[in-house]
Amino acid sequence: MTKLEQIKSTIETLSPEEVRRLGEWLEDLEGRLFDDTIERDAKSGKLDHVLEKVRANMRSDRGEDF
Repeated sequence: MTKLEQIKSTIETLSPEEVRRLGEWLEDLEGRLFDDTIERDAKSGKLDHVLEKVRANMRSDRGEDF
C-alpha cells in the first residue's frame, strides 16, 4: 500500500468534524505552497515579464489585462 493509499484509508476513519478540520488545514497548506511558489518564481525572475507589463500599463494608464 502506498503512502497516499494509507492516508486515504486513515481519512475515511475520521469523524465529520475531523474531516472538516483536515480540509481547513489542507486549504491552509495549499495557500502556503502557492505563496512559496510565487516567492520562488519572483526571486528567480520568472515573473519579471508580468511585472514589466503591469508597469507599462500603469505608465500608460491603460490598466489593460495581461
